[in-house]
Amino acid sequence: MLILVLIIIISFILLAYRTFIQRIVQEKDAQFQAELEYQKQLTLENIKGQEDERKRIAITVHDDIGNRLNILSLWLNNLEPENQEASKKVINSQITELIDSTRNISHSLYPVNLEKLGLVLYLQELVTNLSYKLNLSLYIDNRYERKDIFTEVQIYRVIQEFTSNVIKHSNADEVSVYIRKHQKCLTMILTDNGQSFDYKTASKGMGLKNIESRIASVKGIYKWKNKIGKGSRIIINIPL
Repeated sequence: MLILVLIIIISFILLAYRTFIQRIVQEKDAQFQAELEYQKQLTLENIKGQEDERKRIAITVHDDIGNRLNILSLWLNNLEPENQEASKKVINSQITELIDSTRNISHSLYPVNLEKLGLVLYLQELVTNLSYKLNLSLYIDNRYERKDIFTEVQIYRVIQEFTSNVIKHSNADEVSVYIRKHQKCLTMILTDNGQSFDYKTASKGMGLKNIESRIASVKGIYKWKNKIGKGSRIIINIPL
């Protein structure tokens, strides 16, 4: 009788242990599948983001640079001795704007001077470039040390995308960027004084997806803290 009871107890323990192991395996498998799906979605979003960026650049080249080159061609082909001074002014103006457009496209493709200047100086340049649209304030910890170029490009792109979204959608006129160095992570806090947004709705847009995918690419974590009508805030921690 005792042996029978022991066999029943051991069988129950083995069954419980087997059930426990199966549940753990199923949970791990579900977690793995969820991670695969997330990575797949992230890849698709990155591809779509790249295609949208190519489309934007193609439109800029066609509508802006292409039109300016046509205007230059017309002026150069119709130069008249009596109007040389006026023609010279128009041509110089078009050339200056072509240079600016080309530089803007170059920056949107890759921040060429970031590697040479470093993130801090490049962000100060961004402040200057946006000054006619936005009051962008930088507060950067003096302990900040330069990171690898990939990480600094992603940080710059996150800030650039955030300010771009603010200009397009939020009706804000002020943005603040805080960068603080801690022992184990770099903390970034981006805020604006605009209308803010509902995250569930806005998260479907490419603007937020681009920000979040870039944060994920440097193994960072983030949290949005928005107040409708009182501005948006995102807190980002990037491991060092």
